[in-house]
Amino acid sequence: MEKSNDSSEYGFILVGFSDRPKLEMVLFIVNFTLYSVAVLGNSTIILVCILDPQLHTPMYFFLANLSFLDLCFSTSCIPQMLVNLWGPDKTISYAGCVVQLFSFLSVGGIECILLAVMAYDRYAAVCKPLHYMVIMHPQLCLRLVAVAWGSGLVNAIVMSPLTMTVSRCGRRRVNHFLCEMPALIKMACVDARAVEMLAFTFAILIVLLPLTLTLVSYGYIAAAVLRIKSAAGRWKTFNTCSSHLTVVSLFYGSIIYIYMQPGNSSSQDQGKFLTLFYNLVTPMLNPLIYTLRNKVKGALKKVLGRQQRAAEVC
Repeated sequence: MEKSNDSSEYGFILVGFSDRPKLEMVLFIVNFTLYSVAVLGNSTIILVCILDPQLHTPMYFFLANLSFLDLCFSTSCIPQMLVNLWGPDKTISYAGCVVQLFSFLSVGGIECILLAVMAYDRYAAVCKPLHYMVIMHPQLCLRLVAVAWGSGLVNAIVMSPLTMTVSRCGRRRVNHFLCEMPALIKMACVDARAVEMLAFTFAILIVLLPLTLTLVSYGYIAAAVLRIKSAAGRWKTFNTCSSHLTVVSLFYGSIIYIYMQPGNSSSQDQGKFLTLFYNLVTPMLNPLIYTLRNKVKGALKKVLGRQQRAAEVC
């Protein structure tokens, strides 16, 4: 298909929340605060997982990857949104839109699969505790992360060009605050059902299949927990999975609501706020959820104490 519009020369106009000018400054302050917390929290998780040898385990290896993805996920669109909220200029260059779309599709796909990998890790820890380190050996962990990254990148490599080359007949106004695939496809002035069907197929493979594997893993975990006789043992086992289960619920809940339903069944504003939720609120909450774990809190205190002693020596 040709780019029969002028978007490649003039870029796009991100409508965002410009129809609510009084809300824009409030959103700027709230989103800037949440983004700052997300960057600080996820950077801290990555540093702690690297610096503390006690956290050099499969679970925290995956957690560090998740925090890196959350950083990339938010950074792919939130800075541009903050610029657009701050002033009257709502434009984004064509190249900027391509980068944003590619980043959004790839990182989102990687995170979906990584969450399934983390669920399998919890299954191995709970259901096969004596063989956990044999099952989750470093080579397997690296391969699982590589599969997650490869799958997400394939999704972006296929869908980004198809989405950007759909003919839009000069339409430049994107009814969203980022270059999101459904919003760009809706701008098409030709029949884009083939692209929509391919996107839906990828959504099944990237979103629903990992979610199914996650639910199967937690089904086995639930069965194992119910077989534990002591209440203290059940609580301890549940506590090892609660953080990941909370993150999975937040992430998948909002994504499925947006992407796995007919396009016109929800309002545009609702879609924008839900996208903002899983693109900013979830990455901000993830470090807070995981730092409630004693090991992460202990490691953070240890790293900070080490830095304080080093500063005193200097």
